[in-house]
Amino acid sequence: MLDGAAAPPKASAAPRALSTAAQTIAERPTPSSYSPIVLAGTVRLIEFGLVMLVGLAVYLAYVVPLDGFGWHYPLAIVAIAAIATLAFQAADIYQVQAFRGYEKQYFRLAAAWSVVFLIVIGISFFAKTGDQFSRVWLGSFYIVGLIALIIFRRALFLMVRRWTQDGRLERRAVIVGADEKGAALIESILAQRDTDIRIIGAFDDRGDERAPTAVSGLPKLGTVDDLVEFARRTRVDLVIFSLPISAESRILQMLKKLWVLPVDIRLAAHANKLRFRPRAYSYIGNIPVLDVFDKPITDWDVVMKWLFDKIIGSLILIAASPIMLITAIAIKLDSRGPVLFKQKRYGFNNELIEVYKFRSMYVDQCDATAAKLVQKHDPRVTRVGRFIRKTSIDELPQLFNVVFKGNLSLVGPRPHAVHAKAENRVYDEAVDGYFARHRVKPGITGWAQINGWRGETDTQEKIQGRVEHDLYYIENWSVLFDLYIVAATPFALAKSENAY
Repeated sequence: MLDGAAAPPKASAAPRALSTAAQTIAERPTPSSYSPIVLAGTVRLIEFGLVMLVGLAVYLAYVVPLDGFGWHYPLAIVAIAAIATLAFQAADIYQVQAFRGYEKQYFRLAAAWSVVFLIVIGISFFAKTGDQFSRVWLGSFYIVGLIALIIFRRALFLMVRRWTQDGRLERRAVIVGADEKGAALIESILAQRDTDIRIIGAFDDRGDERAPTAVSGLPKLGTVDDLVEFARRTRVDLVIFSLPISAESRILQMLKKLWVLPVDIRLAAHANKLRFRPRAYSYIGNIPVLDVFDKPITDWDVVMKWLFDKIIGSLILIAASPIMLITAIAIKLDSRGPVLFKQKRYGFNNELIEVYKFRSMYVDQCDATAAKLVQKHDPRVTRVGRFIRKTSIDELPQLFNVVFKGNLSLVGPRPHAVHAKAENRVYDEAVDGYFARHRVKPGITGWAQINGWRGETDTQEKIQGRVEHDLYYIENWSVLFDLYIVAATPFALAKSENAY
């Protein structure tokens, strides 16, 4: 967390008003994006499987009826599929630009596929194993495999073209700096062929009298404070500063506002006279940039966390079903009203989500907004409610959010209720940079909870401790970290002195 971070706009207050241009863009439907890295990896897996399927199909159709089954064929098929994947990688046809169907893709594919079989023939010749494999099988494998790969690539082209038109394969970017340097940056990006960057506007903290209302044909959408609100209403993937490094204090003040957003933040270095070593830069096309902040949990990490939530979450839900059934019966017998309680809470990127809990209060005293925190011996809590709150059994229905709705993770920062307060101050007022914990999807349990920061958050120190642990989790996430937290959660629940 940045020291002295300026507090972002308060979620508890009315949403910040945006300019007409920014409001118009924010209201347009924006589909979720697909990661080019995940797409390329998926294509590799599909083509690996496709090559194996073709080789096996030809083998079963021609070789097995004549010569019976032999393990050397399946082993050869796996080897050919692996060599083909490496050859396609060397031919540079696992890029989104190649998937868009340029003709040279098919020539490179055919050339790489041919090289694979030349390698296989050469290996079998020098190893003196050529007589162990059918030449009809090898030739058919080559021809059918090439046809299958071309058909798949054509289908992939049609899908990628549609995804490109829908905006799923582009990064929506905004420029900070509506001046001549910003204009030069925008023109440099737009001039690049096959770029995945779509610039949707510019932001600048200077007033209209010092900054133009449009930059290279793109509108100035507001100030950096407006950008925070804008990024919560529509998808923004990338923020690029066009300001010079010499404007250090100005950049720092802006970063203190923007770091709470789940976006990549880059500082363009194309116009800077001060040059660093080439390794210090990353590139947007051919434009050098300095990486300031990265969006947490991206690309394959998103896939791994999604699989973790669905698989482990489903197993825990099945295992917890008897406890949940008994709890539901006990709640129904103890007091009138519904078994489940729904509450609005803040989720990923400050979006409001609805989470499920077992009802632990009397039905006429339920506090959906958590305007008043539950305290020890709280008269609003039922007899069953005291037990399920102390043991955190009341949280088990949130497994439905994880497995079915997908708006919670098993592990992550705990989602807080809309009007939850510490020392009569809503959390984002009590802790600077509070909303940075919303850069990832919230979770049922988390690093803060297993380290004793669970239960009542009636003081600024308690919510500060939670936020610090949440930010540590975000910066150090891994599947193994999630597994450790899930495994440690039952032991943390045994220490229930802070749960009421």
